Amino acid sequence: MKGVQDYYPDHFAKCYGCGRLNEDGHQIKTIWNGEETITRFMPKEYHTAIPGFVYGGLLASLIDCHGTGSAALALAKANNIELTEFNAPRCVTASLKVDYKKPTPMGVNLEIRGIIKEVKGRKVIVEAQLLADGDICVTGEIIAIQVNDDFGK
Repeated sequence: MKGVQDYYPDHFAKCYGCGRLNEDGHQIKTIWNGEETITRFMPKEYHTAIPGFVYGGLLASLIDCHGTGSAALALAKANNIELTEFNAPRCVTASLKVDYKKPTPMGVNLEIRGIIKEVKGRKVIVEAQLLADGDICVTGEIIAIQVNDDFGK
């Protein structure tokens, strides 16, 4: 399955959370699921906070990178960009708000869902929910800003 992150140019593909070229990273994949976006992730044992529960920093990271991936999908859709190799818009986080609702258990696939709240020029606002076994464990809001293609070169 290809996510929007697979369409980022190489110089944008090294992110710890979503970079396809970062072998040590999470390499999440964000796709459309109807009007929402979705990412799935299985925490590893070393992502433990307290035995049996996922480390909160990882959860914030997943919300963050899912948010920027969702923003990239929203911008591509708003600008009628058909994703092909290395043409996806790339966004960075301008603001990240994370609320932990309940402890997130280890040993289950996590699902992160995004709802696009606003697309205005280069700015996209995404609301996110992180679920474990269908239970909402974390919510978040991401304000993402599209960067120029030469950003970071």
